Amino acid sequence: MQLSAIIEALLFASQAPLTTDELARLVRAHVAEAEDVRLREIEEGKEPQPLPTWLVALADTTPDAIGQTLAELNQAYEASQRAFILSERLKGWKIFTRPEYGEFVRQLFPGRKPERFSGPAMETLAIIAYRQPITKAAIEAVRGVACDGMLQKLLDRDLICIGGRAELPGRPLLYETTELFFEHFGIRSINDLPNSAELRKVQLPEPPAVPPIADPEQQLALGNFVSPTTAAAALADPNTVSPEPA
Repeated sequence: MQLSAIIEALLFASQAPLTTDELARLVRAHVAEAEDVRLREIEEGKEPQPLPTWLVALADTTPDAIGQTLAELNQAYEASQRAFILSERLKGWKIFTRPEYGEFVRQLFPGRKPERFSGPAMETLAIIAYRQPITKAAIEAVRGVACDGMLQKLLDRDLICIGGRAELPGRPLLYETTELFFEHFGIRSINDLPNSAELRKVQLPEPPAVPPIADPEQQLALGNFVSPTTAAAALADPNTVSPEPA
């Protein structure tokens, strides 16, 4: 029995994503369980058969070995033009249908239509994604308009959530993306967003004046402007490169 087939079986049967650490642990756990059964049979005076060589070899399975096997599986799927791939998300690896078969798979769910985001919604979501955790005032300073409605829509769709409160006057709420956001856009972390390192360093325009506080360093970073359109385009199109100058 090959490690690749075992990994396929585990990912196929699991409803939740599995990390390489979890996959390696599950493989080793089965080997340890088989060895325990064999030792009990010896204690009971039985003469059990030795464990198969292939099973003993799996006792030292590491996350690195799992990762290498996952890559080999995807290469094999690509070569044989299979309709699915193994892909890593925020919480681990899962089996996914390839995007090009999406129109066919959608026929299984006639009552569900693709959700399209409006421009303002994409702008708001992009600002939150690149600069999270972020306050509503900071988002509105970038967009130049009130964003209560857009925030509520994104909250209702479970793409963003409230991640706490800022250490600022009035303790405003902080918004951040959810696990569903990563699933929807097919990324593992914020670092996988297009031009993430560049756009996360661009300073935000200053929100409306608030009463002074003892420690001005607690204020959000302010300065050069990056337009919400640029941020939304970067989220929607990996070919977007640079923020707009001030």
